[in-house]
Amino acid sequence: MTQVDQSEEDGNMGYPRVLLREEVMREGMQIESVDIPVEVKADLLQELAECGLPEINVGSFVSPRYTPQMARIGEVLERFKPVEGPRYYCLAMNQKGIERASEFPWLQVPGRDGFSTGAHLCDTFIRRNANRSQADEIANWSRTIQRAVDAGATEARIMVGAAWGSNFEGPFSTEQRMDMLRRQHDAWADAGITVTTVSFADPMGWCMPHWVEETIAAVRQEWPEVRRIAQHLHDSRGMALASTYATIKALDESFDVSFDVTAGGIGGCPYCGNGRATGMAATEDVVNMCNAMGIPTGVDLDRLITFVAKLDGVLGRATPGRTSKTGPLPLSPDQYYDPNLPLVETYEEAQHFRLGSAVVEHQIRPWKEPIPSPQDRSA
Repeated sequence: MTQVDQSEEDGNMGYPRVLLREEVMREGMQIESVDIPVEVKADLLQELAECGLPEINVGSFVSPRYTPQMARIGEVLERFKPVEGPRYYCLAMNQKGIERASEFPWLQVPGRDGFSTGAHLCDTFIRRNANRSQADEIANWSRTIQRAVDAGATEARIMVGAAWGSNFEGPFSTEQRMDMLRRQHDAWADAGITVTTVSFADPMGWCMPHWVEETIAAVRQEWPEVRRIAQHLHDSRGMALASTYATIKALDESFDVSFDVTAGGIGGCPYCGNGRATGMAATEDVVNMCNAMGIPTGVDLDRLITFVAKLDGVLGRATPGRTSKTGPLPLSPDQYYDPNLPLVETYEEAQHFRLGSAVVEHQIRPWKEPIPSPQDRSA
């Protein structure tokens, strides 16, 4: 069955439009060694920009006391030569960070791509991560809304963070998520501004597919005018890809949905308690899934897998993404494995799809005679 046949069988016309936002240079690098050289990071970013990703987060303009890995972000970007295609964006959590980011005219600076409010359900997390409280986040809503009114904005975005649960405070319910969103929605409505996007952030990896489905159903029921959903899902308990799928299935073709992902699946907040074990849905795994579902992403999967192999070399270990280790689904005859492929044991040998058959030629073929191809057997 070809890829087109498979997507038709799955009924891909009922799926939302999917936008992938690549976070490996921010979310990923913020949890890796501070000793990765500036020139290596710039080289990684340069190669990443050639992978067809629609949006790329280049890094964080934040205090090096909190995130030392981002202390030299300016130097990285000075070496980088933007290529046409991707939208480049960054994280900045205060005016000083915004001013630093503004030195790069090709970079989308926070606050200049629309207006949004948000708050984390876990007060402990936001105190640890940003030296602010939940009350501080909520107090900022009125200032943000006033800026939006002054700017003549007509649309806004609302967000709930630590949406599914907290390593420090336990699980949160759908009603708690909806209450935090509802308070923001009402504030925007009072200002005469329409909420068009609802966003969920999951820094501690508490996402579960059934919780995701239940919450999205609640959002759709309460605000049928909302047609954009954004997800930032972590993989601490191995549920990020499953929750990505659940999000897609909970929506239809009238929606746009964005997912923050990381090449190789690396990432994690230093203040969540799980470090590098947190991870995210690997970009290559999400693209592979979308390809099989007939959902276009624009990503060059082969080129992305080559990037992940380079990233593995930089980090000195295998990243947790799976498709970069086993290859994409061989969906067409020209991609099928050779029936006489030798025994395959190691990660390196599994890379025969990328490196060629030479990496497995030393292995055994214990069958008594060559195995004919399916085409030969059906002839």
